[in-house]
Amino acid sequence: MELTTKDKELICARLKAYVDKYPSQNKAVGSLKSTSAGTVSNILNGKWENISEDMWRRIADQVGTVGGVDAGWQIVETGAYQEITFALEDAQKWRNVTWVVGEAGCGKTTTAKMYASEHREVFYLQCSEDIYKGEFVREIARLVGIRGEGSTVRELWKDILDSLIQMDAPLLVFDEADKLTESVFHYFISLYNKLEDKCGVVFMSTDYIKKRIRNGLRWEKPGYKEFYSRIGRKYFELEDTTPNDVYAICTANGLCERKDIDTVIKDAEACDFDLRRVKKSIHRVKRMNGK
Repeated sequence: MELTTKDKELICARLKAYVDKYPSQNKAVGSLKSTSAGTVSNILNGKWENISEDMWRRIADQVGTVGGVDAGWQIVETGAYQEITFALEDAQKWRNVTWVVGEAGCGKTTTAKMYASEHREVFYLQCSEDIYKGEFVREIARLVGIRGEGSTVRELWKDILDSLIQMDAPLLVFDEADKLTESVFHYFISLYNKLEDKCGVVFMSTDYIKKRIRNGLRWEKPGYKEFYSRIGRKYFELEDTTPNDVYAICTANGLCERKDIDTVIKDAEACDFDLRRVKKSIHRVKRMNGK
């Protein structure tokens, strides 16, 4: 479906907010894939005549899709949401390192993305087990606004550190960080050594990380003892999602009848209160009710 003028106005507004999160417009442009400084300037200055539909959509995907991630879905400040936000705020303000541990589906990713979208100098990276060292460093470089074509990994690492150190209150957020390979894991130690007291770092994962680090310490794997010390030998463990959290999500998203809410809560309880399941249950109840 073709984008309307209203859609483009929303993308423009989101692009402006995205640019404002960076120290400069050039840094913001550097973080966007396949997007030139001229294109960004033209959109922000209302010169839209030569901007293609594909370019509008490419920018929308990177700064926030039209209508948000899920148009009409209301985010609720659950207990976990508040705890994660506190951990992010604390790490950014005091430039410390925290590892947040919570069950899958408790809202870690949603909260971190929301926080990153609403705060300056916050850079969110979703990790994966197939990312290698060079790709990992280049992705961090892109996030902070550095275009690394032609640079070695060592050169990029230096540019990343120099760029972060110059910011007022930078925060790096690594989601699903327990999936990273051993070689990438060791990069965190180098990162921390250079940025201690200069940049906040928050890792987020399920409690699998506790087993991984425990085994690393037991078998005296290189770097694990030092890394465990870096996170303060303690995890920031989130409280479990409660029926009250699910109730609040239901009412915020249009379910008013007690029987409908009870249906969702019962369904969620059978799935350890996974919020992804809660969302599906609410949509299903709405469809059954013809909404």
